[in-house]
Amino acid sequence: MNSFANKPLETLSIFSFKGIQMRTFHITWMTFFVCFFGWFGLAPLMPAIRADLELTKPEVGNTIIAAVSATIFARLVVGRLCDTWGPRKTYTALLVLGAFPVMLVGLAHDYTTFLLFRLAIGVIGASFVITQFHTSMMFAPKIKGTANAVAGGWGNLGGGITQLAMPVIMATIIGFGYTKPEAWRLAMVFPGILMLIMAFVYFRYTKDTPNGNYRNAGPDEIQRTTVQGEKVNFWKACADIRVWALALAYACCFGMEITFDGVASLYFFDNFDMKETEAGFWAMLFGFMNLFARALGGIVADKVGSKYGLRGKGILLAGMLSLEGCGIMLFANAGNLPMAILSMIVFALFLKMANGGTYAIVPFVNPKAVGVISGVVGAGGNIGGMLMGFLFKSQSISYGQAFLYIGGIVAATGLLLFLVNFGKTAVVKTAETELQTA
Repeated sequence: MNSFANKPLETLSIFSFKGIQMRTFHITWMTFFVCFFGWFGLAPLMPAIRADLELTKPEVGNTIIAAVSATIFARLVVGRLCDTWGPRKTYTALLVLGAFPVMLVGLAHDYTTFLLFRLAIGVIGASFVITQFHTSMMFAPKIKGTANAVAGGWGNLGGGITQLAMPVIMATIIGFGYTKPEAWRLAMVFPGILMLIMAFVYFRYTKDTPNGNYRNAGPDEIQRTTVQGEKVNFWKACADIRVWALALAYACCFGMEITFDGVASLYFFDNFDMKETEAGFWAMLFGFMNLFARALGGIVADKVGSKYGLRGKGILLAGMLSLEGCGIMLFANAGNLPMAILSMIVFALFLKMANGGTYAIVPFVNPKAVGVISGVVGAGGNIGGMLMGFLFKSQSISYGQAFLYIGGIVAATGLLLFLVNFGKTAVVKTAETELQTA
């Protein structure tokens, strides 16, 4: 049980599938990738759905809010389940339960039923917490930030690919003779089936820890591997101000990401007179930045952390948020498509690096409550997305004005985070211990 195979890895070999650690890593990010197809598969189809269900701007805004609001509660519950039930069973159950509203959303024929389905689908967003938790279990402290960022980034890439893939699937179905209202409904069956397939793969081929599953591994073995062993009260874990600072930071980066995923296609469709597939292509570029940008944030954070500890990671995060906010404000003021694309790429870079930087800190705030804290910080991201969604349902302000307000808030939050001292604990480079007092 003390062999290298049963320990968290100290390196990330992204092209390797050898060992339970790397196999779990790859299955975890691929599962999260698929979850984005279910969670945001409707977003690039909204021009067709809006016309079919005759939705008003406030009603479209409510569906955007619904997509992220249900995730808030789900992430809190799922974070606790990861600590107690294990990530393997938790992810499997979430995939199975989430697949049904995804496949059945096509039964909606009015605003109310569509909104309810959108709310139910939003629970899938809790998949992120499991992804980060499970990756944290498989890697040693000095590489956790990088591993979490790569897994989260490659999974988030699904949010970009779906922007183009779902309109193409819908267009293909139309090519077989179906109408557009029929096609968007049938298209959503595809991500639901993928989720059921990944539920089987996850349950069959992953384990909760390098030592095995929670029900099989003894308490001592789990404690050595995951630094758990004793339960931490939810409120005690959340009493640390750093938890709420990270939740606020994640509200500004990931909250903006899921908000943009929800409105990007509509924004390009309405402002630059495009077809669904064209708008989906430009929206896809935003999500495509996850191929490297979130991982870059985690890598840089780990490098900074090795030299300056958690305090350095916190300053890095504050700086990335400030630059993200400035980029969003540039995007809001873009008067043409080339400028809009350029500024979108700029703020996407810092946004996704901030995502990776946030979860490079999360596992070290309280190693005995990684699931709880991951859930709270993840829920913070969705609260941010929900609050931003209210701006996009307003009849009195345009989408461009909404982006301008959000950019200012994000930049101000970044400046505020410079005042937070994350350096109460620091990463230890040895394999035997996880933390030391700074």
